[in-house]
Formats: sequence, C-alpha cells, structure tokens
Amino acid sequence: MNKVRWGIIGCGDVTEVKSGPAFQKVENSELVAVMRRTGHLAEDYAKRHQVPKWYDNADELINDPEVDVVYIATPPGSHMEYTIKAAQAGKPVYVEKPMARNSEECGKMIAACKEAGVPLFVAYYRRAQPRFLKVKELLDNKAIGDIRLVRTTQFQPVSEKIINSNDVPWRLQPEISGGGLFFDLASHTLDILDYILGPIISVKGLASNQAGFYNAEDIVTSTYLFESGVHGVGNWCFSAFEKTDVNEIIGSKGKITFSTFEHDPVTLTTAGGTEKWSFDPLQHVHQPLVETIVAELTGEAVECPSTAVSAARTNWVMDEMVKK
Repeated sequence: MNKVRWGIIGCGDVTEVKSGPAFQKVENSELVAVMRRTGHLAEDYAKRHQVPKWYDNADELINDPEVDVVYIATPPGSHMEYTIKAAQAGKPVYVEKPMARNSEECGKMIAACKEAGVPLFVAYYRRAQPRFLKVKELLDNKAIGDIRLVRTTQFQPVSEKIINSNDVPWRLQPEISGGGLFFDLASHTLDILDYILGPIISVKGLASNQAGFYNAEDIVTSTYLFESGVHGVGNWCFSAFEKTDVNEIIGSKGKITFSTFEHDPVTLTTAGGTEKWSFDPLQHVHQPLVETIVAELTGEAVECPSTAVSAARTNWVMDEMVKK
C-alpha cells in the first residue's frame, strides 16, 4: 500500500488531540472516515477535523472500501468484537490499550488477525516516544551496569468527581474496562517495562478495594520476575493522599529514574554524579508510533514496536496481579 487510509471506530476524547490528528500529519497517511454510535457527534467530529466520511455504524466503516486500516478507540469491552470484524474484512487493526479486558480475549484477537493475514498493532505509544527511547538507550549502553531491580510507585487521590457522583465512569467498570484505573494506567508502565527490560515471566500480586467508591480494585501491589532475571516491585494506589509517579531501574553501577505520565527529566545517577535529560511534551502522543505503523504498512524497512504479542503479555501480567 502506498498510502494508509484510516477509519476510526469511537471518535471520542482520546482521538481529539492524542491520536486523531496524527493520522493526518504523518506522511503517506490520511484519516478518511470516523464512526461513533451517536451519529451527530460523529458528524461533528468529521466536520471539525476535515474528515470526508462519518458513520454511526461500525460495520459500515469497517466495510468501506476506502478505509485501509481500522483504529479502534472504544473502551476495551468492544475491542475483541471490532478487531475480529476488521480482520475478517481483511483490514489491519490499530487498537487502543489495554488491548482487551483480559489475556484470553487478546488471544482470540491475535488468532483472528493471524488467520486473516493482517497485522494487529496496539496503542502503547510510549514505545516510540523520545523520553522512553532514552531510557532504553541508557540501559542498552550499560550506563548503570548490570540491571538488578525495577521499582514502580504510582499513587493518586480519588477524584472529587468520583466521590460526589453516582455515575461511575466506564474506566471503573470491570465489565467494560477489564478492571479499574490499574488496568487503564498501570498498563502503560508495565508495557514500557516489557519494552526496555524484556518480558515478565512470573508474577505474584495482591489487589483490593480499600476505599469502596466503586467495585474495581483501587490498590495493587506486586512482585515479578523478568525473563532476563531482573526483579520488579510495583505499588499502585488510586485512593492515596498525593500523586506520585516514579520508576527506578537499579543496576550494579547506578540507577535511572523516570516517570510514566509526568514530564520529569530522565535522571541517571552513578558514582560519577547525576545527568538529566528533559523532553518537551508531544502535541499528539500517538504520532511517533503511528509513523512506525504507516512505515511498516507502506513497505519501509521499519517495524512497529507495539505488537499484539507484546501487548497481550501486558494483559497477562495484569490478570496475574489481580487474580484472586
């Protein structure tokens, strides 16, 4: 394919700035159709973003002959359904994270795309962002010697909106999202650790609902072992008194500190002192990853670093962490 023509299923908030505009800005890429079940909202999005077509039916978008690749930006509860339909129509798929509600659904998505002979990409876009590539470069260059341990701490308070409302957001409804904020947010951290440190092969975890504002887990603590032998410790709490977002990779000769969601500098600490690298926030956070997808689909010697296989590993890790 010489040019990638995209169709979006679920043109909600995430597509306004984070992803949607990237399809128009990347070379050899074009957004040609959008879909949302509420038709007038799909029409509004199309008009504001200069998209030629809009639909209120996903099947119509999937089967549009002018749509080459389908981007699924709905909640995880419908990822499997739409991925299988797109695969059966012979269309490559780019699906939001987490890939599905659980690893079993991920397996079915992988099987459907394999049978159809189409690629399946997942929106773990940090794998292509400069800040995280810098961390990977430092590790690959042995800046901290042999890697021993990674330690993750991610806390945040319960939002006033959740405390004062009976309307629970879909992200906190496990039947739609797979879990609570842990599935939505920790998935980014666990995936980037998979990218820079390799696969996790053993997991032990504890998950609870301590605050009681919704049915999903609001605290997860876990230990895990990477295939490389590196140990990991993670603590996620979504009913804490303050916000914390820090990852530390500790080696035999130093440590690297970075955040998953904040724009704190990447910090290297060794016996020789401290070095820091700062990176400007990206306007469209998906764009570097979309560039790799378009390059792969148009036949350039580039492979997208976020595949269905790697994303399914992250789902498996989360399943193990919250398993009762």
